[in-house]
Amino acid sequence: MKKVLIITSYFPPETGAASNRIFHLAEGLKSHNFKVSVLTPLPNYPTGEIFNAYKGKFKHTSTEKDIIIHRLWIYASNSKNKLLRLIAMLSYSFSLVWFFMWHKIPKTVIVQSPPLIVAFTCMIFLKSKKRHLILNVSDLWPIAGLELGAFKKNFSYKILEKIERFNYKKADLVLGQSEEILTHVKSVVSNQKTFLYRNYPEFKSPELDYKPTNGRLKIVYAGLLGIAQGIYKLCEELDYEHIEFHIYGSGAEQSKIETFILKHPDLPITYHGQVTRDELHTVLLQYDITIIPLLKRIYGSVPSKIFEYAKLGLPMLYFGGGEGETIIQKHELGWVAEAGNYEKLNRVIASIDKEKLSKVMRENILEKGKKEFDFTSQLIRLKAII
Repeated sequence: MKKVLIITSYFPPETGAASNRIFHLAEGLKSHNFKVSVLTPLPNYPTGEIFNAYKGKFKHTSTEKDIIIHRLWIYASNSKNKLLRLIAMLSYSFSLVWFFMWHKIPKTVIVQSPPLIVAFTCMIFLKSKKRHLILNVSDLWPIAGLELGAFKKNFSYKILEKIERFNYKKADLVLGQSEEILTHVKSVVSNQKTFLYRNYPEFKSPELDYKPTNGRLKIVYAGLLGIAQGIYKLCEELDYEHIEFHIYGSGAEQSKIETFILKHPDLPITYHGQVTRDELHTVLLQYDITIIPLLKRIYGSVPSKIFEYAKLGLPMLYFGGGEGETIIQKHELGWVAEAGNYEKLNRVIASIDKEKLSKVMRENILEKGKKEFDFTSQLIRLKAII
């Protein structure tokens, strides 16, 4: 049985796309006769505080579903302060180095990136141990940070670019969640071996029993309430004449959104808080459509919600541009509106005919989700090259 170690910054019981992606990868490899172990920080996302069950621990090891999970100390923080974020990443990097020094590391190691500095630490210390390093790139940093306004093109940015290039160069294989990511990697290291590994979900699709709702079009957003998603801005800009807007999730903008709702009690916006992923799969089906927004178009980013909602048969309104927009249009999963153009977004919403939001439409989306976004067939292709 081949051993593989996965190094990540997010893992259950933490929630979110990053955590789900790595969990499914670990479970999938285990089901294909790999002996899987995971290195991850003590759970702290998205609150920025170590979860109660793990407080006061320097290291916690457990076996869950035949996967060995080593949770290491981290200086937890979700602060917007760049120095505190750097300290958090460095603290986890130091914990990783300590672990590498005192534990036997499998020959094959999958490293999640970003964070760049964590991946950089792994590349330096594990390449010297002659390990087969697979870099799993979910977002392009520092480019994404620049597009989001988190970085400026200064000396620090150039350092991050050098770290990024080093990581790509030292990896034996780069996995990318989008074609744009792979194109970028090839532009940096032309001879690098790459593999398109999308964030396909693995769950049993529910039985569809949809009946169009009466009255207003019910739109739902579920997920991270972060700056990149721009849900607060969405609350401000939507035309509510013929719609209801329902929100699930948590994150940096949560308090702003709650305050906005309190100040505008006349608007049909409801914040439902956070629910588990399994609960969400049931809850979402009561709405007419879901919206997948990005505040700005981010090169390389393809929201994993696209693949998850397709397997729920849920019609989507995509408002983020880039490769995600192409996927929605190619597979006829719903509607798209030009990223950042709220006037256009409201026109697209107004054009949606509720008469066409039928069970048949959902069945077609569900069928395409099962056929085009199949987790198992993708994993089998990955297994063949690692």
